[in-house]
Amino acid sequence: MARPFAPGFEIPPDLLLRAYATGVFPMAESAVDPEVFWVRPETRGIIPLDGFHIPRSLGKTLRRNPFRIAFDTTFEGVIEGCAEARAGSEDTWINEPIRQAYGLLFESGHCHTVEAWAGGELVGGLYGVTLGRAFFGESMFSRRTDASKVCLVHLVERLRERGFVLLDTQFTTAHLKQFGAIDIPRSRYEQLLQEAIRGDASFFP
Repeated sequence: MARPFAPGFEIPPDLLLRAYATGVFPMAESAVDPEVFWVRPETRGIIPLDGFHIPRSLGKTLRRNPFRIAFDTTFEGVIEGCAEARAGSEDTWINEPIRQAYGLLFESGHCHTVEAWAGGELVGGLYGVTLGRAFFGESMFSRRTDASKVCLVHLVERLRERGFVLLDTQFTTAHLKQFGAIDIPRSRYEQLLQEAIRGDASFFP
């Protein structure tokens, strides 16, 4: 179960990285709420990189190669898309302090995007934070079928190639479980986290 911590109106980048290093991440109640709260789940979701599974139907999509995949070309476009991904619900947890904080991490090289493009249009993507050999997935979106799933496949390929050892999904969903996501106790997650942040990996060569 998630535990809220003290709210705040701004998230300094150094504080955000220190939080990730201890297994804590921020969320907001809604897009218009000016505050954030800090979460440290009792159970954590991860995708083991050596246990990543590509569903058969997605394999067919990948063979068609319908999207051009890019990395780190439009943080604003991706985070906007991730906010829109909750259009079917009343609101999104991506508020202005979160947009600003992750934008600063992007500028410093600690936040990265994977993007799916079609005909010059951004049709899907995801973003997350890197620290040591860990990648902390934050959110993803699709404007076309399978776009975010294809981005996830390319993310995992890159993490494997660059020496990452931990892909944190925060929580698991039915959507993520089809790729091999599992729940682990907080104590086990924090062991894996400490091992990951002691090492060094680069998202880019």
